Amino acid sequence: MTVIVPEPVLVENDQEVVDGGALDLDGGFVVPDSNAFGHSFRDYEKQSQRKAAVEEFYRINHLNQTYEFAKKKKEEYGKLSKAEMSIWECCELLNEFVDESDPDLDEPQIEHLLQTAEAIRRDYPDHDWLHLTALIHDLGKVLLHSSFGGEPQWCVVGDTFPLGCAFDESIVHHQFFKENPDYKNPVYKTKLGIYSENCGLDKVTMSWGHDEYMYLVMKENMTTLPPAALFIVRFHSFYSLHRSGAYTYLMDDDDKEMLKWLQIFNKYDLYSKSKVRVDVEKVKPYYMSLFNKYFPEKLRW
Repeated sequence: MTVIVPEPVLVENDQEVVDGGALDLDGGFVVPDSNAFGHSFRDYEKQSQRKAAVEEFYRINHLNQTYEFAKKKKEEYGKLSKAEMSIWECCELLNEFVDESDPDLDEPQIEHLLQTAEAIRRDYPDHDWLHLTALIHDLGKVLLHSSFGGEPQWCVVGDTFPLGCAFDESIVHHQFFKENPDYKNPVYKTKLGIYSENCGLDKVTMSWGHDEYMYLVMKENMTTLPPAALFIVRFHSFYSLHRSGAYTYLMDDDDKEMLKWLQIFNKYDLYSKSKVRVDVEKVKPYYMSLFNKYFPEKLRW
């Protein structure tokens, strides 16, 4: 099946052409030298006040994220029977949480969502679907809320990775997988595992978390956002793919095209984390208009 997306086509000078116009891959965005703690971004080895907590998070995550676990969670939450609410109501629920897996951020999630969305909006003003994607990409973290079962952080946040095949060494804190039941499973321990080469990422079971959940919410609520938006949401924490280049042998041609958009988005998702606050009331009307354009008023969660 051919997936239709507003496809970026690579041209000279690090620009792409979209819908007849030039799209600058850098977007004018200046990558900062350090995160809010004064360290390099995604530096899991640097001694910091959060290092021990992040390492313990990944120990538990890598121990428990198995193929069977992810399948059961997808079946449970795929029913979308937890709540019915608007996207903005979901955004407000996230004000209560800080992501324990993130070494770069200690602010409530709504701050990060707006920082990312506003940074992309500034550099790509004509791509409103990308602005909205940035705002909603982490809304699956609502799984942490007590009304959704109060899931522990290890099965909601953190880097995601394929299950049902070998764990690539590029995955952060790979050493903790040795205690995972799938690690020595003869079916899952090979490079391809249960998959075939170039099968397409839509056929791959990913570790369970907020990415997969929000992807299901978008898909089942019949969003009119382009396929690239769903791809970004589902795989934005799949760093071993879009940062390290692992697992490309599972991708089909459609995945390869949409990966270009994910890599553009990821720069903003990662490097826009800062202590600079966004005026929520000032930008809210704009994002409300995008909710109305691409989603029903109330969504099933």
